Amino acid sequence: MKILFSPFSPYVRKCLVTAHELGLHDRLQLLPSNAHPVQRDREIIASNPLGKVPTFFADDGRVLYDSRVICEYLNDLADGKLFPAPGAQRWDALTLQSLGDGILDAALLARYEDVARPEPMRWPEWRAAQLDKAETSLAHLNARPALLEARVDIGTIAVGCALWYLDLRFADFAWRDRHPLLGQWYAGFGARPSMRAEWSL
Repeated sequence: MKILFSPFSPYVRKCLVTAHELGLHDRLQLLPSNAHPVQRDREIIASNPLGKVPTFFADDGRVLYDSRVICEYLNDLADGKLFPAPGAQRWDALTLQSLGDGILDAALLARYEDVARPEPMRWPEWRAAQLDKAETSLAHLNARPALLEARVDIGTIAVGCALWYLDLRFADFAWRDRHPLLGQWYAGFGARPSMRAEWSL
């Protein structure tokens, strides 16, 4: 199995953390990529018309994207439990995954405003509004610690990767100062071997 890799893509990391939790990480070959929101990589587009990472190549030749599909494929391949069986727990896990992915979507848009948009065209209010999506989402989680406690599934993985990305790209966001219960949860969850793992080409 192969995956187009970027060391700073939180969605690639989400797939790799999932693979690690399932014991599949040693079977994944990392391929270089040069994804960019403006200067689009034609080599990626040849396999994924969106031109985005992660893009995953299964052993049977199937090409999968995006992270939600790749993670579920890996879970199915390993007969894992990161996606609960149909029922209430599954809906909870999928909704939490959507919240984590939504935090990442907003953070990436704010990041692109900083690094991809020419300075004269930057829109501070847009950037602030994107980070406010992260803020209201973290406040929601901090007020409901039971949503995260004693769980390792696709929902907590998505949230964990979102917090990893906020630390990586927005250190001045200082989310722990306002959301201490969430910070306590992440201190434990972030210590998992899958979350502490580092990947490089």
